[in-house]
Amino acid sequence: MIIALKSGIAKSDVQNFVSTLEGQGFQIHLSEGIDTTILGLVGDTSRLSEESFKAHPLVSKVVRVQEPYKKANRAFHPDNTIISLPSGKTGGMADIGFPNFSVMAGPCSVESEEQIIEVAKTVQRSGARFLRGGAFKPRTSPYAFQGMGVEGIDLLLQAKKETGLPIVTELMAINQLEVFENVDIIQVGARNMQNFNLLKELGHSKKPILLKRGLANTVKELLMSAEYIMAGGNENIILCERGIRSFDNFTRNVLDLAAIPYLKKVSHLPVIVDPSHSTGLAWMVESMSKAALAAGADGIIVEVHNCPECALCDGEQSLNPVEFENLMQKLTKYAAIEGLNL
Repeated sequence: MIIALKSGIAKSDVQNFVSTLEGQGFQIHLSEGIDTTILGLVGDTSRLSEESFKAHPLVSKVVRVQEPYKKANRAFHPDNTIISLPSGKTGGMADIGFPNFSVMAGPCSVESEEQIIEVAKTVQRSGARFLRGGAFKPRTSPYAFQGMGVEGIDLLLQAKKETGLPIVTELMAINQLEVFENVDIIQVGARNMQNFNLLKELGHSKKPILLKRGLANTVKELLMSAEYIMAGGNENIILCERGIRSFDNFTRNVLDLAAIPYLKKVSHLPVIVDPSHSTGLAWMVESMSKAALAAGADGIIVEVHNCPECALCDGEQSLNPVEFENLMQKLTKYAAIEGLNL
């Protein structure tokens, strides 16, 4: 249930009202806008009477929400969520969320100190605001390269020290959390989207979580996974559309571009797109990146390797430095047309 309060109400009156509702066993999500204060009630609201609330002197409007995701729901939080992180050696900030179009770029996996630092400097020069790179790699084959593990995180942190770029890397298990202490954004991969124990644990963290849609999951299920994290107290969630399984196989996955405007309509959380994993083909990344921007995405996460043909993981879908520079030049023009900051 959502309760919109009248304008001009004293904060003490709002707090007393909130305390009364909490005393009845409800969790209250408080959203204070410029002109409107909204209370989102989480719990069994079936026993509450809309009429009694409408008669309350503080209340302007009452709406029942049917969707099971509450905290991720835009009705509970009308304003866009913007996630800000310190960036650069000068102490600036990198923002994720409208009106920003944020680019996260880097190799699929960290392979060496020379590789990750070279790529970090390359993508930074081209305009990327975040460095992505896999330290722990979930692979379909047990014989494929599984990542450098803890050493890979150390190398990412070294690249961050060199460039100032916040780092994004994937967490695969709860017992790895300790080594992610200095990671800026924790990525939850598609295979872990419904690892509910992991999601609950991340709810106790304050770090931003980049939550990728599962290979065969609905948009509603993606939002419910975000709700698991938010219910634990961590509301710094970035949703990621990375393609889903289909009957066709001309691309690695099928990029669901329609999910972007839908997610932006029903949720306040920022939405980014992974054009690399969704297509599996480097030559498609540019067109899908431009399409993501046009569809309303808040950014992209792109794989860039200094030598894709030598990559230990996903070289076929990785851009080389020249291709990434060309992509960024085109996205800069597209972003300007849409009035976005890149």
